[in-house]
Amino acid sequence: MRGANVTPFYAGDIGARGAARQRAGLPFVPMHYGQPSAGAPQAAIAAAHRALDSDPLGYTELDELRERIAAYYASAHGITIEPGRILLTAGASAALVAAYAAMFRPGDRVAMLRPGYPAYRNTLTALRLEPVEIHCGPEQAFHPTPAQIAALSPAPAGFLIASPANPTGAMLDAGQLGALLEACRARSIRVISDEIYHGISFGKRAVSALEIDPRAVVINSFSKLYRMPGWRLGWMVVPADWAAQIHAYLINMFLTPSTVAQHAALAAMDEHEDLERWVQVYARNRTRLLHGLAALGVTGIVPPDGAFYLYADIGHLTRDSMQFCLRAVDEIGVGLAPGIDFDPLEGRRFVRFSFAVTPDEIERALALLAGWLPGYRDQDPARSA
Repeated sequence: MRGANVTPFYAGDIGARGAARQRAGLPFVPMHYGQPSAGAPQAAIAAAHRALDSDPLGYTELDELRERIAAYYASAHGITIEPGRILLTAGASAALVAAYAAMFRPGDRVAMLRPGYPAYRNTLTALRLEPVEIHCGPEQAFHPTPAQIAALSPAPAGFLIASPANPTGAMLDAGQLGALLEACRARSIRVISDEIYHGISFGKRAVSALEIDPRAVVINSFSKLYRMPGWRLGWMVVPADWAAQIHAYLINMFLTPSTVAQHAALAAMDEHEDLERWVQVYARNRTRLLHGLAALGVTGIVPPDGAFYLYADIGHLTRDSMQFCLRAVDEIGVGLAPGIDFDPLEGRRFVRFSFAVTPDEIERALALLAGWLPGYRDQDPARSA
């Protein structure tokens, strides 16, 4: 192969082992992937059925969906977005690829936080861009600072920020986000804001970068709040003068996103009670998991402000998070994501728990871990003093 080498998504290995357990009739608690265990809202599924019966499902981009997304920005963020600035994508991943490819030249440096979603780093590498990782650990509550942007030398061409973030759930308020964007403006650094977890927060509202900088490029998706990960549908908001060129990248690389998913998403956006009900489930799961893990001695967790993850320091148990996660799925059927997915340097002592599962699954995982962790502490050869 002549392409750039990228690391695997190690949570996929956990998922494959979990699926094998399920095929063998063994129990499995899926807390490894960042996907809701509940399916799409029923209204979305009904809309998909109607589209299957009445729409030829060709290459389509629904203007009605763009207009509905624009209405969302007006109601949720108080900002006016022209529908022509909204580009529909085959999931947030396609939006990320198109943004990187259109906004930067091969060799450009693009900053991101560590820990962070592995596709940020790996997609940059695959596109011959250079990731510049900014360490942003629990000692600063996973919140980057303007000083860290100012200290980058030379200034990168771009900066990708996520709020709420994966894997930490850290979220920036308007002052924090505004200070970061101002630091980027002062150094002519282009900003990409991943807002895929907007709508899932605990106690405060997520702020869009577009409220502060109308020329920020924003990425969002129907995979998280709307519980439609397998439907592969997302969107971008881009400056008006960039829209045609970035759309050209999207159409050449991916054609159009799923037509049936677009019909379903249009219905899902109006299911406010259903969406909020599941956010409240996540909130209760968050509290229960935090307390339950603390009772098991796993206390190195910064409580997340949003998304549906706990990023847990298990350095008192192991310095090999991959081995820990492999054994957890094989020995007790609990799927967790190893920290090395998100942080190749410090991630050996972290794991990510997804709490986008049912309350019963939270209880089952805690019970299984309660019987397993004490023995693991004594027998793990990777543990160091």
